[in-house]
Amino acid sequence: MSISILLVDDHAILRQGLRMVLESEPGFTVVAEAKNGNEALNKAAQLKPDVIVLDIGLPDIPGNEIARQIRAQNPATRIVILSMHAKEAYVVEALNAGATAYVLKGSEATELVDAIRLAMRGQRFLSPPLTEELIEKYIQKTKNQNLDLLETLTNRERQVMRLAASGCSNAEIAQRLVISPRTVEVHRAKVMSKLGLRSQAELIRFAIQHAVIPLDSAWGSD
Repeated sequence: MSISILLVDDHAILRQGLRMVLESEPGFTVVAEAKNGNEALNKAAQLKPDVIVLDIGLPDIPGNEIARQIRAQNPATRIVILSMHAKEAYVVEALNAGATAYVLKGSEATELVDAIRLAMRGQRFLSPPLTEELIEKYIQKTKNQNLDLLETLTNRERQVMRLAASGCSNAEIAQRLVISPRTVEVHRAKVMSKLGLRSQAELIRFAIQHAVIPLDSAWGSD
């Protein structure tokens, strides 16, 4: 029985390389590719692949948010996350979003193949140096306290978060950081997704609780 695979990554060269690796493997069929989150969601809904190999850092929608939506729509689809981040916080967040495997981008191709096969059997796969024991220790460590989701934010995302929570508009943030308003929107969406926030009020509350901004900054001062 062939395993149908959807490849999702914003780099065409990487997708082509992954396709070559996977299609050389007996029983694997790459049914489609997607270069961004919206395309991934559309193709996943149309094709209902067995496995989605999903880049965690897409330009429009965070990979974890895509994983959540796909798993909600089609629980049978297995999610294999591709990531450059080896921190435990990233792994836990991906697993909580519905991923079955977490593969580091610096891994050997055989690890991705193993991850897909194990995922199809409902078994978890973590790239070395990540281990089940390491992740379990991290979960236990944070069990009785808030998971430090700030660890999952990049430096740029933290900058955008601080300014957004301080009341700056996307245009103001773009001007201060010398980036485009569209890039600010992308970073802001990733921040909200990673932190599990749904509104500006929740963002402000989170930022104050975690000392990202002082209390008076929530009312518009910076």
